[in-house]
Amino acid sequence: MKHKLILIGCGGMAKNHVSRFENLEDRLEVTAVVDIDTAKAQAVSDLLPNHPPVFADYHDALPLGDLVLQVLPHHLHAECTIECLNAGKHVLAEKPLANTREECLAMMEAAKRNNRTLMTAYCMRFHPIIREMRRLIKEKVYGECFQLSIWTEQLTIREDAAWLHDRKLLGGGQLFSHGCHYIDLMLWMMGKPVRGTHSSSNFCTPWMDREGTSNVCLEFENGALGYHFGTWGARGTRLGYSFMAHCEKGLIDFKLQENKLVLRGNISEHIPGTPEDCKEYVLLDLGPRTGKHTVEEMRHFLDCVESGKTPETSPEESLAGLEVIWELYNAEEEHRLADFSKIDIPF
Repeated sequence: MKHKLILIGCGGMAKNHVSRFENLEDRLEVTAVVDIDTAKAQAVSDLLPNHPPVFADYHDALPLGDLVLQVLPHHLHAECTIECLNAGKHVLAEKPLANTREECLAMMEAAKRNNRTLMTAYCMRFHPIIREMRRLIKEKVYGECFQLSIWTEQLTIREDAAWLHDRKLLGGGQLFSHGCHYIDLMLWMMGKPVRGTHSSSNFCTPWMDREGTSNVCLEFENGALGYHFGTWGARGTRLGYSFMAHCEKGLIDFKLQENKLVLRGNISEHIPGTPEDCKEYVLLDLGPRTGKHTVEEMRHFLDCVESGKTPETSPEESLAGLEVIWELYNAEEEHRLADFSKIDIPF
């Protein structure tokens, strides 16, 4: 069966999504492209081999497909997704799922009522190095992980997308919009957090209504710690996107730019045949960066649609990560530790 997909939203992320389609052309065809700015929609359509028709209103496009990739500004996620589900479409919805708990629950209820797949586009979960890193942590290949640290440093100023700077439309700040990826990864890798802190500021990111720079510390049930540093104000970077898991027998290190997973420490103690002075060992090298993880994300979505199985990035897991963020925001404003004991963490 070849699915027909409607792409709704052609802003900054849309062209990044196009690359995944050509790798799945045996299972998927884009049959409509939607954006209120039809020039943007046309630019995306022109990148596709079949040059699908362009629409300004997604309601007009719904008869043309059975799947929807929803890539709209955050405050529009819930209404569009619910209407697509009610129209019988399966939906892969961009992160974060929605701006409020009530909206998330309404989306989940619509998916259940209409017996349709709803999946959150947390593409980093499908990156092969991230998946291998999680396996090494979960299986304790190098002992217990006692500290997981994630850095994401970039410059994000979007004068053509003012909603991205407005806390009411964005749903928060840098942590909610972008950090949600990495809170999700920390929960997926480490399990249930029990307490945490958030420090944030829009100092030197004055275009942000809420924070442009965010520091999160989490403590997990087993006593391990997690840290995420994210900024949209980086004029330069050394760490870039970096993921480091300190384990009992060494450091598992992934720098996205290098596309390598490296073990650092006394390597000869646990990898036979390596020299005694070896301090760095490449566990996985994928060569030049590609968008393969977004292809695998879409492949997984198609598999779930066809089999009826629950997506790995389910709306329930997505909501749990957002509830952690909302509690971190509340605790920061109230000058207290965040308490996650009342949040259902289905990891």
